[in-house]
Amino acid sequence: MRQMGGFGRFLGVLGAAGSLTGLMACATAAPAVHLAPAASTGAAARASVTAAATPTSVAAAAADRPPDFGNPDGHAYVPPAGRAVNTRHPSHVIGDGTPASCTSAAVVRDVALGGIITFNCGPRPVTILMTQTARVVNTRRRVVLDGGGKVTLSGGGRVEILYMDTCDPRQIWTTTDCYDQEWPQLVVQNITFTRGYSGVREGNGDQPYGGGAIFAEGGQFKAVNSAFVDNGCYRYGPDLGGAAIRALAQWDNRPVYITGDTFRGGRCSNGGALSSISVQWDVLNSVFTDNKAIGWGANPSAKGTAGGGSGGAIYLDGVKDDVLIAGTVMTGNSAREGGGAVFDVVDQDWGTLTLSGCTLRRNTSGEFQNYPGIFYEVDGQLRQPVVIK
Repeated sequence: MRQMGGFGRFLGVLGAAGSLTGLMACATAAPAVHLAPAASTGAAARASVTAAATPTSVAAAAADRPPDFGNPDGHAYVPPAGRAVNTRHPSHVIGDGTPASCTSAAVVRDVALGGIITFNCGPRPVTILMTQTARVVNTRRRVVLDGGGKVTLSGGGRVEILYMDTCDPRQIWTTTDCYDQEWPQLVVQNITFTRGYSGVREGNGDQPYGGGAIFAEGGQFKAVNSAFVDNGCYRYGPDLGGAAIRALAQWDNRPVYITGDTFRGGRCSNGGALSSISVQWDVLNSVFTDNKAIGWGANPSAKGTAGGGSGGAIYLDGVKDDVLIAGTVMTGNSAREGGGAVFDVVDQDWGTLTLSGCTLRRNTSGEFQNYPGIFYEVDGQLRQPVVIK
């Protein structure tokens, strides 16, 4: 990414109606849209399917969603790949029916074992304080963590909660290309992640950075019917991001699905909720509120700064990354630099940012934007997102 904080005030004049806060309702009157090149069609094509969703498909998707997760008024079609996994026959059950039996050690153990994991912690909601990170083992085919709508995993403001990295040198590599392999598939559903924290600084050796609640590199990842509240990662770094989720190198460049999820109160250098490099996303029927990019100096870092501060809710960088945001509400997010709601820079090749049936309000871009609450650039050229009512 090339934009620097010193250039931000000039870019600010590109904001709609001269405001860097901005209001945009995708479902009503939309500003003029400049379509991306024809080579970048994936997100727009997926959005056209979204816009044509039948009442039956919408009802089926909504029926599985607990009331506190996601946007209940979102009507984006959810493809099978983005839906919750059937967990009626779990591989492991954490707990014996009492809250005390649901422990951090049990979560760490069963995530390492893999398979479908559910909880039996009693009839009331329970919060499990994680004392160490639960790590997915590369040789596992699938890891599904289903909280049944009653389980919260807390990092206590100190611990990254869940980690998957197919390129981790401490693990067995299952293919010669660790960045592009089909498995493991990590799924989190019907669960809440709160106060997860990654304190790793960008450039700190070979350690992965970002992803306060979840770091997912390689394989496949999706989050369904879940909530991410008050998560965080290190406060500075030009490309460090993802207070809730940091995703890298997904198999076959397939999208990460964010389906019926809520993101609130995240804080990170960039991407107060989501962050990635060269990853496609389908963000469906979700809610983003009060997430903040708190770094300063943009990317690359302006002289005298540590860098960061872009993408209040979502920070995306890299190549070949179509992004679809549909049926989603983004309100009250902010960035000290660019893109109070979304920052999306495609460094080369293709990548379309598509908004379908969504609402953006009061997303403050501190220094620059070229659409209300959004900074979007492809191959060094400012673009506006494709908007479908």
